[in-house]
Amino acid sequence: MIKNRDTRLTLLLLIPVLLVLIAYVLYPSLRTIMESLQKEGSMTFGNYSDFFTQESKTNLEALWNSVYISILSVLVSALIGIPLAFIFNRYDFPGRGFFASAAIMPIVLPSLVGVMAFMFLYGETGLIPNAIKDLFGLNEVPFKIGGISGILIVHAYTMYVYFYMTVSSAINKIDPSLEEAAYNLGANRFNVFWKVTFPLLTPAIVAASLLVFMISMASFSAPFLLAGGFRVLSLQIYFSKINGDMEVAATQSVILSVVSISFLLFMRWYQNRKDYRMASKGIGAHRSEVNNPVLKWILVFTGIVGVIILLLPHFTILLLSLVPDGTWTWQTYPSVFNFENYRLLFQDPNIFKPLKNSLILSVIATAGNLVFGVLASYVLVKRKFVGKSFVDILVMIPWALPATVIGMNLIFAFNEPTIFSFGNILVGTFWILPLAYFIRHIPLVVRSTNAVLEQLDDSIEEASRSLGAKWFYTFRKVILPIIMPGVLSGTLLAFVESVGEFPTSVLLYTLSNRPISIEIMNQLRMFNMGQAAAYGMIQITLIALVLFISNKFFGVKAEKSLS
Repeated sequence: MIKNRDTRLTLLLLIPVLLVLIAYVLYPSLRTIMESLQKEGSMTFGNYSDFFTQESKTNLEALWNSVYISILSVLVSALIGIPLAFIFNRYDFPGRGFFASAAIMPIVLPSLVGVMAFMFLYGETGLIPNAIKDLFGLNEVPFKIGGISGILIVHAYTMYVYFYMTVSSAINKIDPSLEEAAYNLGANRFNVFWKVTFPLLTPAIVAASLLVFMISMASFSAPFLLAGGFRVLSLQIYFSKINGDMEVAATQSVILSVVSISFLLFMRWYQNRKDYRMASKGIGAHRSEVNNPVLKWILVFTGIVGVIILLLPHFTILLLSLVPDGTWTWQTYPSVFNFENYRLLFQDPNIFKPLKNSLILSVIATAGNLVFGVLASYVLVKRKFVGKSFVDILVMIPWALPATVIGMNLIFAFNEPTIFSFGNILVGTFWILPLAYFIRHIPLVVRSTNAVLEQLDDSIEEASRSLGAKWFYTFRKVILPIIMPGVLSGTLLAFVESVGEFPTSVLLYTLSNRPISIEIMNQLRMFNMGQAAAYGMIQITLIALVLFISNKFFGVKAEKSLS
């Protein structure tokens, strides 16, 4: 009888999870594949043939560029993030704590705002190139970012954090006795690192590489504003969509998805080739004091310079947000500063509306992520049923798909009435954006909740049930309070990502529901730099406020959310 009761409960919990995944993850993906096979009213592989054989080779060039820039982004981000993780977690020197905290500051910059800051700082009309030009009396600016170098610089700045976070976490879990044993056996410092430390860090490095590669493949903001003539596939999808070449856009979306998922499978295969678990139970890693005064102050000086470089984009957005529109036109530098942009933002309903839209859209999507993520995670971790692997794959698909692909999937799936949209057309309505944000961030809540549910002893739930408590009461009063830190970790990140979401927004927004990221783009097109920067500062403040509240009141740190 108990077994039958548990089976019924599993079905009751599983059915809504399956319905959501089939309706909003699987069905849209299948619709895109079907659309890519349509050409001149018939089913054919002609679109794929054109992709690889067209005379202009633009799509092949865009595909190669996407892979090329993604691999470079992984390498450069690793070269920055891994050494920083070692320095801040293995050595102690003055200011180390402050420098370590400042190292994660890029996470509060939404992608579009970060690219905008780099344009203002290092572009052809940027503040720093022009300052150097005037300081040394040059005829033209000594450098400017753009094209592949500009994209790579922005990616390195925003993505090294993933290596820094994951490797820092792994370093702190390494038992020092393993390295000490290697030293006692006569190994030198290099051999200890290569034979002992590095293998133990492999899972963290693989995880960070996978994340950076996939984010870079899906990158839209940096290519959109900095690419020039440099083509990437995510941007080609957008251009195909606005040109009305929907079959071509579908084909490009499928190919971009295949490349991203293939890299995911390859990296998981590589990671699973060996067992990286530690058999010992030593204490956590400890930091060594830097006693050499020259080295100590070199580290301090380098840290100060690094913090300045890291915070320059934030200060630039803040500075430019104080420049009233129309006062910085032909001048090299802005000369008028006041709070006019903020006054307009909070007093003019038309200017305030994108901020209001972003908050409403993000709250709706994140609330959906919270409820669905907890339910899906509980079903996957605590219930047994046939097809669990299939459900797990469906949950993780939005994590593997680029944002532009998710946007195109929704366009193909819901540009006509379907049973999943309750007989309505969702494209062009308010609800398409919160649905996109919800789908995009499902894995964030599920993964963070999985981590804590897997550590929760089943006997806790069994004890409550044996005392007569109903499942829902047990879940609400016993399980949920225990797993709440993990739930909040993913929910926090989902909200932060929704507030700054740009690629799906640019494909799906309407005039009435345009979020703040779209309004930033519109203001940049109209050369209203001050108003665009003011919107950017609001986004940064919102994200920083969420991170602060989650850390202060819930004990959930940004490092935990991203690691």
